[in-house]
Amino acid sequence: MDLFVERAPVTGGETRESFLRFSISNSGVATTSAPLAGLAAITRHAMQGGDFTAVVSQLVARIERNSDDAAAWLDLSTVQQVLGNGANRIALQADALRRARHFTHAQRAEAPLRLLALTAPGDFMANTPLEFLLEHSDVALDALYLPPDEPLPEKLPEHDIAFVAVAESDANLPLLQKLAAAAPFWPRPLVNAPEKIAALTRDGFSVLMRDAPGVLVPPTRRLERAALAKIEGMGFPFIARPAGSHAGDGLRKIENRSDLDLYLAETDGPAHYVAPFVDYSGADGLFRKTRVVLIEGAPHPVHMAVSPRWMVHYLNADMMDNPAHRAEEARFMANFNAGFARRHARAFEEVTRRAGLDYVLLDCAETRDGELLIFEAGTAMIIHALDPQHLFPYKPPQMTKIFSAFQDMLRRRAAPRVRAAS
Repeated sequence: MDLFVERAPVTGGETRESFLRFSISNSGVATTSAPLAGLAAITRHAMQGGDFTAVVSQLVARIERNSDDAAAWLDLSTVQQVLGNGANRIALQADALRRARHFTHAQRAEAPLRLLALTAPGDFMANTPLEFLLEHSDVALDALYLPPDEPLPEKLPEHDIAFVAVAESDANLPLLQKLAAAAPFWPRPLVNAPEKIAALTRDGFSVLMRDAPGVLVPPTRRLERAALAKIEGMGFPFIARPAGSHAGDGLRKIENRSDLDLYLAETDGPAHYVAPFVDYSGADGLFRKTRVVLIEGAPHPVHMAVSPRWMVHYLNADMMDNPAHRAEEARFMANFNAGFARRHARAFEEVTRRAGLDYVLLDCAETRDGELLIFEAGTAMIIHALDPQHLFPYKPPQMTKIFSAFQDMLRRRAAPRVRAAS
């Protein structure tokens, strides 16, 4: 039974007027019969040192009993990625999506709010990892996978609110453009404007934030490999990374021509991002990098890593082994609203205004001049509560605040529940 139908004209460029038609339906959507275990549960099992032998055996047994068990295929794909088997992950995910596009996540009970994540095929960085934000909540999470090379479906699963989980990337750009065209006619409230997500390229964001008061985003250029080899107009040192890379993969500090030649010899990829290097070390010589999430413009600290190295990521910093650094992070979180957030209140307001997103994360630091130095803005960065509590007792309360803020946003923005007539 169709519960809601929206039909609206779309006029685009040189094409003639066409129509987008969406219906929210109890039927007609290829849906898995079994819920997903999902990324959050599988990641937790890995971080707790769990053995995946039995997990894999159980998933394979389900597939042998029913080859159309798309949830088992997709969970098996996630397990393979967690284990570092990227090629297996791609093939298994494709097998899952041939069988279904709509996946439900396990929930504790009847949920008063149903969230539909609009999702792209791909790895962990292809989408906003919503599962971690909604674990143990009363929000039911469904994922609708939308291949970039196919039209958007007319029939949509039941939902009270939709979230554009598709993250910025070259591969996702066609899908974000389709969703941007469809967004004005979506039959339920839609969180995170697709065209605003698409604007979060490293070079695009640096242009977007140019001259923003209190903000420093190093001017970033995207160069083809040949142009990088004969780079002009940028002095040493600068940083370079392959386009599409994350978590420091391929990131290099280029001090001189020899460094550039070595980078080009060691790094594949046709396109690269380059930006001036900014020394953001403190008076003690240590580097402090912070992840902040803006939820409807309100800043919340996710973590703060301390390291003697300029390329700081939480996983490569010595936070697990250094009690002094964890104590500093605990103080940072406890004093965030009165300290970091107050010092950079205008900067966060400007980022919110210019980015135009309901949910966005910043990897950032403070410059020696007191500006907010932003390395990256995006929607695919992970927020989780999986760190060992005996080492990080200050984190669960902070993660609970973030999860609550996110879920409260969904409740405020959701459409009233629509019931079928009896």
